[in-house]
Amino acid sequence: MSFNITALIVAIVKTFGYAGIGTIIFAESGLMLGFILPGDSLLFIAGLLASRGFFNIATLVLVVFVTATAGDNIGYAIGRRLGRKVFGRKDSFIFNSDNLQRTEEFFERHGKFTFLVQRFLPVIRAFAPLLAGVGKMRYRTFAAYDFAGTLFWSVGITVLGFYLGAAVPNIDTYLLPIILLIIIVSLIPTFITYKKRKPADGGVKS
Repeated sequence: MSFNITALIVAIVKTFGYAGIGTIIFAESGLMLGFILPGDSLLFIAGLLASRGFFNIATLVLVVFVTATAGDNIGYAIGRRLGRKVFGRKDSFIFNSDNLQRTEEFFERHGKFTFLVQRFLPVIRAFAPLLAGVGKMRYRTFAAYDFAGTLFWSVGITVLGFYLGAAVPNIDTYLLPIILLIIIVSLIPTFITYKKRKPADGGVKS
């Protein structure tokens, strides 16, 4: 199944090109779907394909950066306008209190620096811009840190895929382990946050 998912991502990247990549990247935070879309692995594969001439690497990085920034700004605007009531449905798969709490705890621990790393963390990147809007974080502060974090993410993972694709012979052989490693590493901080709050959730309420 994992191999099929990888092959599907490659097929999507080749078929839909810049527009498909941009749409997925935008949807991660603009539509709060960051924890079910293949953002990090998508960027790596796109960078790898750029090393083979499928994309221009500079154009690719620009598309990723612009659409990621636009998605974060939409998420911020939604949170600013609708507030916490967007998470009102307890049975909602996406907008539920559990997803909000995970992001909120990460936000409380790291503050504005969350936006320097949130793009690398699937669940956090889906809701951090929304939560910044809910908490009425100053837009100038949000935009500055989000700009820096998104730029680092857009360039870092895409260019890593590009250079590894150019430098490592037959890198396709290692593509699946690399993607799995990217996914595992990106999920570790979210898993740690979840484990830290588990005893409190399971404790006896007075």
